[in-house]
This record gives sequence, C-alpha cells and structure tokens, in this order.
Amino acid sequence: MSAPKKPVLIDLEAPAKAQDRDRTPTPSPADAPPVPDDVPPQPQGQAMQTMARMAARRSSFLGRWFWRLALALTGFVISLTAWDFVSGLLARSPYLGGAATILIGLLIATLLAMALREWAAFARLSRLGAIRRAADAAYSSGTLADARDVTDRLARLYRDRDALAWGRRNLADRRAEMLDADDLLALAEQELMTPLDALARAEVESAARQVATVTAIVPLALADVVAALFANLRMIRRIAEIYGGRAGTLGSWRLTRTVLTHLVATGAVSVGDDLIGSVAGGGLLSKVSRRFGEGVINGALTARVGVAAIEVCRPLAFRAQKRPSVTTLVRRALTGLFS
Repeated sequence: MSAPKKPVLIDLEAPAKAQDRDRTPTPSPADAPPVPDDVPPQPQGQAMQTMARMAARRSSFLGRWFWRLALALTGFVISLTAWDFVSGLLARSPYLGGAATILIGLLIATLLAMALREWAAFARLSRLGAIRRAADAAYSSGTLADARDVTDRLARLYRDRDALAWGRRNLADRRAEMLDADDLLALAEQELMTPLDALARAEVESAARQVATVTAIVPLALADVVAALFANLRMIRRIAEIYGGRAGTLGSWRLTRTVLTHLVATGAVSVGDDLIGSVAGGGLLSKVSRRFGEGVINGALTARVGVAAIEVCRPLAFRAQKRPSVTTLVRRALTGLFS
C-alpha cells in the first residue's frame, strides 16, 4: 500500500534570499573618489633657492684646514720653483736673470696692491657697520651729541658725492634747528639716504629682471643657478658701492654669504606670504609655461635678497623712511617683461 500524498510547500522567497546573499553589492557612482585635477606643480624658484643654499653653506673644520694647507703648499712650491728658475737664469746669463727678477718683483707688488685693496674694502664695510651701530646707540640713548657725531661721520663719508651735495648743505643748514636726536637722525636719513635708496632700488630691479629673463629663456640645466649667482653677486656689490662700501672681490663674497646666510636661516629664501601679490602673475604664467613662472619667482626672490642687502649695507636703519617693498620692486622690474 503506497504512502498517502501530502501537500508540498514551496517557498518562493528562499532562492531569492540565497541569491541576494551570494550577490556582491553593486558600487554606486556616488561612492567613487573624485577625479584629481591635472594641476601643474607651482613654481618654487628652485634656481634661487639652490644658489642661496650653495652660497650660504659653511664648510666643515676639516674642509677649511684642507684648503688652508693646500694654499700654503701651493705657495711654497711656486716660491721654490721661481727661486730655482731665477737662480738658473742668473747662472746662465745675468741679464736674463735680472729681467726675471724684475718681472717676479712686479708680480709680487701687484699681489700686494690687490691685498691692500681688499683690506681697504673690508675697512670700508667695517666703517658702514660702525656708523650703523653708532646710529642705533644714538636712537636708544636719545643723546643729541651722539646724533650729531653720527651726522658728522655721514657727511665725511659722502663728502665726495656730487649727487648728495644738496642734501649735505640742507643738513648742515638745518642741523642747528634740531634739538632732538631722533629728529636730527631722521633729517639725515631723509637728506642723505633717500637718493641712495633710489639707486639701490634700481639695482635690485635690474637684477630681478635679469634673473627672471634668464630663467624664463635659457633651458640649460644649472644655467639659471649660475646666472642667479652672478647677478646677485653683482647686485650686492653695487649696493655696497652705492652706500659707500665699495667691496672688493673677497669683500663682496663675504657680504653675499652674510646676506644669504641670514635669509636661509630665517627661511626667507622661499615662496612666502609676502610674495603672493608680487608673483600672482607667476601662477598664471606657469599654466602656460613653467619656465615663465619660475622666472617670476626667481625674480621675486632676487628682489628679496636685494632688500636684505640694502638693510645690511645701509649706514642708517629704516626708521624715518619706509623699507622697500618686495612686491613693488618686482612689479616695477617685471612690468612689460611678460606681456
């Protein structure tokens, strides 16, 4: 006898539930990450930053002694070679030996003259620093006698400058009227420093324009670094000459190292907030050509180095007169350069 038939219960939702458990969730377009914008890297003035770090880098103790000993050994070898050369000529012919002796004597005299010139350049830079310290002390003490001493030293420093003749006469005429040290120093700054500041700003603008042009046009590697180095060396030397320093070769290099070491230590040789207005065009130009953007940034950083050089070489600190603005200098230097 067969088993009785029973009703069969079919669950229609079970396969659907099993299928839902096995099915992976479909990703939604809303969950996809945003597509990154193809924004080119902003120019950072790599040439100026590299130049500043190279010039401001201080050699190690062993490195300094290596170059000192190498220079001493080279001088010793050259001296012995010259002595043997002259002695041999004197033994062969007194006339040839005498001529060689005269030539070597002239060479030594020229080297001594160059050394004296470098010493005089260091002395002039030291004189500017001494006047700057005396002026700061006069401002701090408020003593009229100290302020008059500073003005006398400034008048002696610039007595041969024809462009400052009117300022010297005006300062001498109004000096007796000034009964306050701050007013007297402010008058000296206005009469003597204003024309020199204009010349120094022109040098900074010229250097910034040159560095920007070379960076934007020359595509060779390290060419912009070399151009920035020589342009900044020339700019700092000219600024020192404008304010009465007239630094020599070694003095210019030492002054450049002093300026750039200060800027690197303070982080000023980088793209900062105070350059946003001056290099706004650099961001636009970088979208068309990165070289143009780098040129604007390097020009702006050169202007910053120039302002620091003005502050270092100026015998009076900026008190009565306004400190040059990097934004204004770059705008004047690059106006019409990248049209």
